[in-house]
Amino acid sequence: VQLQASGGGLVQAGGSLTLSCAASRRMSRINFMGWYRQMPGKQRGLVATISQGGIRDYADSVKGRFTISRDVAKNMLYLQMNTLKPEDTAVYYCNVRNLNDPRDNYWGQGTQVTVSS
Repeated sequence: VQLQASGGGLVQAGGSLTLSCAASRRMSRINFMGWYRQMPGKQRGLVATISQGGIRDYADSVKGRFTISRDVAKNMLYLQMNTLKPEDTAVYYCNVRNLNDPRDNYWGQGTQVTVSS
């Protein structure tokens, strides 16, 4: 599976962005999807995840502001980001995986989100 992330950009604090992640083909073995981000000088960390059953989980720092969603029919993953803060500035990566098989673990190329104060 190849993933193409898009939707990043420059936005003012308080603004919104929607990130999209398009998969190259149907993800029949994928049962876990997520968005991660890497801030300058830091390791990549979890932002939001969604399981095959639709259970969502969020980092504490984005709860109530970000929403992860998916469109299985379109092979798409989304991250709606509202009330953005300068500390949300990072490169955002999408990830899809099969929790039962570590060989099925795919990353998108990353999209830059910059929030100005």
